[in-house]
Amino acid sequence: MTTTTRSWGADAARIAVFAALIIALGLVIVPLPGGVPITGQTLGVMLAGLVLGPRIAPLSILTVLALAAVGLPVLAGGRGGLGVFFGPSAGYLIGWIFGVIVIGLIAGSRRLSWWRAGSAVLLGGIGTVYLFGIPVQALVTGVPLGATALSSLVFLPGDLIKAVVATVLGVALQRAYPRAFARTSLRVA
Repeated sequence: MTTTTRSWGADAARIAVFAALIIALGLVIVPLPGGVPITGQTLGVMLAGLVLGPRIAPLSILTVLALAAVGLPVLAGGRGGLGVFFGPSAGYLIGWIFGVIVIGLIAGSRRLSWWRAGSAVLLGGIGTVYLFGIPVQALVTGVPLGATALSSLVFLPGDLIKAVVATVLGVALQRAYPRAFARTSLRVA
């Protein structure tokens, strides 16, 4: 698929739609001890990376994080405010930004295959997010890194299910709406 130039309005709408999706998926929550809940938001993050690509997807994540920073209850469990950036889940939130970039880069702008979509969400949506989340969680909670990594395995089954769902939805969406997957340039047309 070739890169196309779209208007900033179309890009802004896509950013807003995925920010809203990520926020809505925050209503799906399983609280866990330790302050980092299992949520549906990571599914939205994975889909944003697959659909929007490495240039636009981070803007949808930054929109959600900016809304949280000003105090809106947009994160799982109705959390918001600057305190979320100093809590146990702060690294995971920052990991979302880099995760969607990795997803978008791996997924590429060509026809999305099952293996490419699956690899993208596994490496970006799980691996990259954990890479940022686990060390910050260990730092904030005062638990050793190894123990925090081991305790984070409780998230893996749910994240693997979300990765499968994101892969299936991403490939199906691209086949149904190939023009929606044309990568944008962020230029005002």
